[in-house]
Amino acid sequence: MRLTTKGRFAVTAMIDLAMREHLGPVTLAGIADRQDISLSYLEQLFGKLRRNAIVESTRGPGGGYSLARKMSEISAADIVFAVDEPLDATRCRGKSNCTEAGPCMTHELWMTLNQKMVEYLQSVKLSALVESQKGDEGKKSRKISVLKEHRAALEFPTSTLQKIKIDQGHLSTV
Repeated sequence: MRLTTKGRFAVTAMIDLAMREHLGPVTLAGIADRQDISLSYLEQLFGKLRRNAIVESTRGPGGGYSLARKMSEISAADIVFAVDEPLDATRCRGKSNCTEAGPCMTHELWMTLNQKMVEYLQSVKLSALVESQKGDEGKKSRKISVLKEHRAALEFPTSTLQKIKIDQGHLSTV
């Protein structure tokens, strides 16, 4: 019993989408880059999310994905089940045929665990997941700006770069 990458990536991508959709449709390429998830994998996941009316797609320039419902109406369970993620702790997949004689001795224990997992995921709304990320957003944006500065520095031809010297905490060109 475990949540595979399919369910984890789907929830992660939906948080990313929900955090940025106020700016307009969000591209899968942007989500893939920010979350380090394969674009082709996201395309598969978002196809399922769209068919389950969790996201809507907009084609053309400026296109991408947006939420089909308010984030307060989308649960983690909706997302996980939309991408066909099985949450089953039983050996028999809930069919009560664990052994030839019928259910195994721990069948009810695992069925109850299944029920509790589903109840918990249904209680967690996308809006709460987005809200929990807002405290970390400032830290992340500082990291991103530093990365962009490094990328920009790497894009300059080496002939335009100058050697620098640090002397008692002061920078100067050599």
